Formats: sequence, C-alpha cells, structure tokens
Amino acid sequence: MSGTGLRAERGSRAGKGDDARGGRAETDAPRKAGSLIHQPENLLLPAFSCLAPGDRARFRASRHHPFFPNLTISFFLFFFLVPSVLSLPFPRLLRSVFSPAPHLSFPFRGLQISSFANRSWTRTDGLAWLGELQPYTLRNESNTIGFLKPWSRGTFSDQQWEQLQHTFLVYRSSFTRDIWEFVKMLPSDYPLEIQVSGGCELLPRNISESFLRAAFQGKDVLSFQGMSWVSAPDAPPLIEEVIKVLNQDQGTKETVHWLLHDICPELVRGLLQTGKSELEKQVKPEAWLSSGPSPGPGRLLLVCHVSGFYPKPVWVMWMRGEQEEPGTRQGDVMPNADSTWYLRVTLDVAAGEAAGLSCQVKHSSLGDQDIILYWDGNRVSRGLIVALVLLVFVLLFVGGLVFWFRKHRRYQDIP
Repeated sequence: MSGTGLRAERGSRAGKGDDARGGRAETDAPRKAGSLIHQPENLLLPAFSCLAPGDRARFRASRHHPFFPNLTISFFLFFFLVPSVLSLPFPRLLRSVFSPAPHLSFPFRGLQISSFANRSWTRTDGLAWLGELQPYTLRNESNTIGFLKPWSRGTFSDQQWEQLQHTFLVYRSSFTRDIWEFVKMLPSDYPLEIQVSGGCELLPRNISESFLRAAFQGKDVLSFQGMSWVSAPDAPPLIEEVIKVLNQDQGTKETVHWLLHDICPELVRGLLQTGKSELEKQVKPEAWLSSGPSPGPGRLLLVCHVSGFYPKPVWVMWMRGEQEEPGTRQGDVMPNADSTWYLRVTLDVAAGEAAGLSCQVKHSSLGDQDIILYWDGNRVSRGLIVALVLLVFVLLFVGGLVFWFRKHRRYQDIP
C-alpha cells in the first residue's frame, strides 16, 4: 500500500498482470525433485502405427487369441469386476493405484498489524504462517526478519533475503508516511487500526493463487486484484479516494504483483522442501468418553475427548449407527503444550436414548482406520474417577498420620 518508497526501490520492474488475473497465475519456476506438488506424467501405450511390421502382425494375431477377451467381455471385466475388487477391505495397494493421493495444502499467510495512536506514535508488527506453523516474525522494534524455524530460510540465498528484508523495511516506513497523508485527506481521526493480510498457495499443475486484503478499524476496505486496487463490497465511500491515489502509483502496484506472484510462490516451494519433515508430521489422536454436568432432569451430557493429534484438521461426530447426531456440539480446537491439539465434542441427549450412540473420529494420521468409541451407558466421568482416587489417597495419608501420632504418643506415655 505504500507509495514513493517502494517505487524508488523497485523502479520499473515489470509485472505479469495479464498472466495472473483474479489472483491465479501459471508459475514459471520448474518443479523440483521431491516437491509436494509433483504430478506424475501420463504413460500412454504406443500407437498401432508406430509398431514395427513384425510387431503389427503379432498384435493382429493376439486380437484373435482364445485368451484375448472381446470388447463386451472387456467392458464387463472393467465395469463389474474392478469396482467389486476395490470394494473389498484387503486390497489397499490396488485401491491406492486407482485413487489419487490427496493434495497437501500449506497456504502461506502474512499478517501486518499497524496501530496509530496519533501522528507521533505508531507501531507495525508482522507475522507469517505456512499452514499451521509460524516461520517468520518482524517486530516493530527490529529491522531484521526473525526466523523461527531451522528451515525458515528455505532455498533463498543470503542475498535474496537481504533484498527482501530491505524491501519490507522501505515498505514499513513509507506505509506509515502514507497513512499520515491519508488521514489528512479523509474525515478520520486517531486512533487508527489497520490490518493487511497477504499470501499465496501452491495448487496442483504448478499453479499458484495469491491474495492481498486490507482492513480499516476491523472492516475489510480494499484488496489487490490482478494489477489494480479495488474496494471491498461494504467499504465506506471515502475509500474510493484512497484507491484512486493508490492506482496512480504504478511502481507500487508492480512491486506488490512481484511479491505476490513471483517471490511468494518461489519462497513456498523452498519451504516445502526444507521443512518437509515437520510440515508432513502426523501424530495419531487419543480419544475417550466421559459424562459432563447434567443439562437437566432425565438428560445426559455425553462428552467425547480427542487429544494429541497433529495436524490440526480433524472430524469428530456423535453417531447413531451410520447417522450423524444433529445435536452434536463442537468446541474450539485448543493447543496442547507439545504442539498437538485437543478437541471436546458434546451431545445433550435424553437418558433413555444414550444407548447405541458412538463417537467417531477421522484424522489424516489414521488413514481409513477411524476411531469409534461406543457409549455403554455406565460410564463415569474421568474427572470424577480422578477425584475419587485422590480422595482415597488423602484419606489413607490422613489415616496414616493419625495412626503414627497415636502410636508415638503411647511410647511417650510409657514411664
């Protein structure tokens, strides 16, 4: 969003606006070995016309071989037997051949938070995530990018990082000056809060998708589309004046396009290589059931706990047979101390209807082996069990102390 600073920094670097309409771009960088985005090439049988004369004769003969099925039998084998085999529980290897592997998504998101208390006090901080992991930070009091992971540098050289860091520092100072000027133009006054969110995601077939949005006082006001700034649907009319000024700054627009469509995809490709082991880490969840406080007379609160899983996406549902229970309530996914996650899912149900219910857990680390826990109707809260065990230990400890004091006093009473 900044003006003269970025224009001087980037000069007349040409963008590629025509190749990236709507935030989607064909990237020019070649795919590297081991890339998570690698797509296998199609393997085609040679055409009949490409066969040698002797091979053509053998091919014609094979068409009439008693063991070579005719067209009707071939269709029968393909459309009947193959689906039947794939439906069996044991041939996982065969199923994997016919079922493409899911695309792993690790979107890169950068967040800028700028606060303007008045014209003399301002603060701008930056954070960045790749998927669920945070590899970078840029604090207001620092002039260097903070690398939070051993693999945060990706495949960029030291020179590339120096150039990128210098670009961000120029942007930060010019952004502050521009906001001061915009405040003079608009009927707004301090304090101000501005958030800028931008990033990209690598998609299959070597395509990248990028975005850049800005919010003012907590509401979306503008975004960068193609090679232009556009206002958000519900943006106040005064934003149009800001967008008019921004779109006149060709140097800044080219720099933003360069960062979104060239630098960001290249950075993510490198991070997917250097951080592959941590990004693809899989930790299986543990699950258990308990009962919560009764919601009312004749009712039960069933609680399904799922903990210790990684990555964060998980599906947990109370089920009756194959049907999902519509009353299932899911809490927030909370972090554990070891960087794994915890989730609590509840169901308010009549006491007489609890039998036959189960909690089902799906997670990428489990493959197709879902966790299914059945409510047996006689379950006691884990917290209650822990409390009872602690109570027993306390009673034993107090009883032991009383016994020791009494015995010790008897010995003292002996003349």
